[in-house]
Amino acid sequence: MGSTALAASGTMTPAFAQATPPAPAAEATAPAVVDQINSITVVGTQRLEAETVRSYIRLRTGQLWTQVSADQALKDLYATELFADVAVRNNSGAVVIEVRENPVVNRIILEGNKRIKNDKIEPEIKLAPRQIYSRSKVRADVARIVELYKRQGRFAAVVEPKLVQLDQNRVDIVFEITEGPKSKVQQINIIGNEKFSDGDLRGEMVTKQARFYRFFSSGTSYDPDRLAFDQQKLRQFYLTQGYADFRVVSAIAELTPDKQDFIITYVVEEGDRYKFGDVKVESQIRDFDSERLTATLRMKKGDWYNAKMVEDTVESLSETAGLFGYAFADVNPDFQRDKETLTMGITFNVAESPRVFVERIDINGNTLTQDKVVRREFRLNEGDAFNSIQVKRTAERIKSLGYFQEELEVEQTQGTAPDRIVLTTNVEEKATGELSLSAGFSSIENFIFQGSVRQRNFRGVGQELRTNISYSSYSKSAEIGFTEPYLFDRSIAVSGDIFRRDLNSFNFFNNQRNTTYEQATTGFQLRVGVPVNEYIYFQARYGLSQDNISLDENTFFTDPDGTGPLPASCDPIVAGRFLCDATGKRLTSSLGYTLLYDDRDNRIRPTRGQSIGISQDFAGLGGSVKYVKTRINADKFWKPFGNFVFGLSLESGYIHPLESRGLESVGVDDVRLTDRFYLGEPQMRGFDIRGVGPRVQRVFFQGGVVNGVAVNTALTDRNQIQDDAIGGRAYYMGRAELQIPLGSGARELGLRPSLFLDVGSVFDVTRPILQTVQQRDEQGAPLYYFVDTTGTLQTSTTATNADGSARISALRFEERFYGDTWKPRMSVGFGVNWNSPFGPFRLDIARALLKEPGDDTKLFTFNVGTQF
Repeated sequence: MGSTALAASGTMTPAFAQATPPAPAAEATAPAVVDQINSITVVGTQRLEAETVRSYIRLRTGQLWTQVSADQALKDLYATELFADVAVRNNSGAVVIEVRENPVVNRIILEGNKRIKNDKIEPEIKLAPRQIYSRSKVRADVARIVELYKRQGRFAAVVEPKLVQLDQNRVDIVFEITEGPKSKVQQINIIGNEKFSDGDLRGEMVTKQARFYRFFSSGTSYDPDRLAFDQQKLRQFYLTQGYADFRVVSAIAELTPDKQDFIITYVVEEGDRYKFGDVKVESQIRDFDSERLTATLRMKKGDWYNAKMVEDTVESLSETAGLFGYAFADVNPDFQRDKETLTMGITFNVAESPRVFVERIDINGNTLTQDKVVRREFRLNEGDAFNSIQVKRTAERIKSLGYFQEELEVEQTQGTAPDRIVLTTNVEEKATGELSLSAGFSSIENFIFQGSVRQRNFRGVGQELRTNISYSSYSKSAEIGFTEPYLFDRSIAVSGDIFRRDLNSFNFFNNQRNTTYEQATTGFQLRVGVPVNEYIYFQARYGLSQDNISLDENTFFTDPDGTGPLPASCDPIVAGRFLCDATGKRLTSSLGYTLLYDDRDNRIRPTRGQSIGISQDFAGLGGSVKYVKTRINADKFWKPFGNFVFGLSLESGYIHPLESRGLESVGVDDVRLTDRFYLGEPQMRGFDIRGVGPRVQRVFFQGGVVNGVAVNTALTDRNQIQDDAIGGRAYYMGRAELQIPLGSGARELGLRPSLFLDVGSVFDVTRPILQTVQQRDEQGAPLYYFVDTTGTLQTSTTATNADGSARISALRFEERFYGDTWKPRMSVGFGVNWNSPFGPFRLDIARALLKEPGDDTKLFTFNVGTQF
């Protein structure tokens, strides 16, 4: 309810209309006159008893009346904050105390707050309905609300409290809030820097100057805590450059007169630059050789002093000690500063400490997940010698489960003895059940519907149960699967899937997407995996699937209605021999394996580490398909600087047939069309789906007359060319991608942008026999073009003109073969993932830099409502 409506039932006045108590009203006309107090009468009370009011003051009957005692009574009554007005009068010993009580709060109303909702402000307000109103309480609430806005970076926020007077001495309190714009950092000034420019130093700070291109950054808002952090960042930067005496003299943030922006000024004192002096390690631990450790130090005498290198050395020595079981090794750097030679000598003292063993492993915070799910990821057991590398690996493995928070650590605390340690993991469980229903539009598959149910921690024992159904204009699938990661509590993973997939392959002609063949696949796959060691994993699998590949008989078959002398069959002229060969039912029985090395820090969103894997599948254990398919892949991730993550991925594959079908003489490869490799969107951005590699294009012709002569002109518009990708036996693909970190505001929106470069090719297929088809008349005779006497283009079954010259064939189409080359295709671009309110969204803008004739490029792709 707004203030206008409130005013209808009462009078609205500023809450601070009487900012100070009225002057004392005691009527002692002359301090020399002294009366004895005979009675004390209280008038004007509504809710309070007269005796209660008298209990607040020190005046008592029988005392002498003085101006001092009257003034003290006024102060005592106003201090209770129960009264809006008080007067004390003395009529010859009859003291009258007249009061006007403060009203009772009826409601608290907030107006004008849009950036901060009521549920965030109301806990800050201490006044509440049915409490006694007082100006001091309102002032305190105003200060709290203003402070809340300041913490949000809105220093121009103004809160004006108003009262709406109601009957029965009640009031509504209205806080009218003018939020104002978010206060930005307009300018950062640095005074005293001589060795480094202002721009270099600003680049080290978290706080940034507000500029139009930083609309996603949260660092442009003023934050006092961030100001203190930036001082530490400046000090760290100078200490890494050798300036050991650097200090920030002062840091002042000034609010501009309009209270919308801040100007921050740093005054710094750089000091002298130091070099490393003598650097050595002195170890009291008998397993450590001081001279050998000294030889491994990164810093050398004469190098510029770097405090970060010193910190890293302390951490490295501590980890080395932990690797040998000394969990509580104390490494103290002893600095020897020489201001004359400007050198910094350092002695790393490794104090003697006992070798430590794991006394106990504690797991806290898990309510759904059973302890054994976490314990089996520990690389140390109770009673083992402590090893810091294994503790770090344990934390990485627990995070890779995906059941708990990202910032997870294994804490190390002293046990019951100096040589005992307790490892404690405090976990915070995340939701592991996923119910997803999404609908959207994809540039690949048009309309999409997808529904899935997945529980990654089924029954709290780490099992995964999943089912998925998807439907689009060109594909449908249903799948159910189950994974047991630790069979019989041993490191044996067993999983299986049952699936049905229907795929409509397609080509484009006249800008229309046309279905070529339909593939229905029904089958299952079983997998068993065991770890070879900490980083190497082996998996074996068996799969059995039935494929039924068909073509539309009305489009691609001769005599589809069966009225002719021969049975209906695939017409190579209409479909092409490569499509006719693909039709039929096939049973694929395959046995395969994967050998994987993986030391990435997180398998879901890695930031460092690498993985290398090889997999092979052997088809031919029964069934009608025989081949060996081999794939090799490698990934590496690291942080080149800051929070940027750079990823490099390489993969390749080859399929070798184990049977000769004897059809190469007619241009048909021994590897069937549906078993070959394909490349394009979404694996390789910048190219359309299956837009890279071997393909057959049907180029259609149009007759015409040029200078009185009949001509046959090929149509060059890509939309008028029928394009069929036929895949290849071999492929390779590489990807380099730089993930760009954003401010906290963009991260909360789920935005993850990246720059990428994709390169790859698919090749090696038997060259198909290409057809050139001539137009024919109703009897099947071939037609030829000629120009009649009026200059009009005509067709005839006669191949020569009257003068004996040859006529041009009236061509219908000509097939051309492109793309069977190992030469790389390359694209560069920009992409962004967004976890939008209506589902995951992926946008890529990529430009092909290298391509071959026949390749189908694409600049812009997006997907909404489905996983990528």
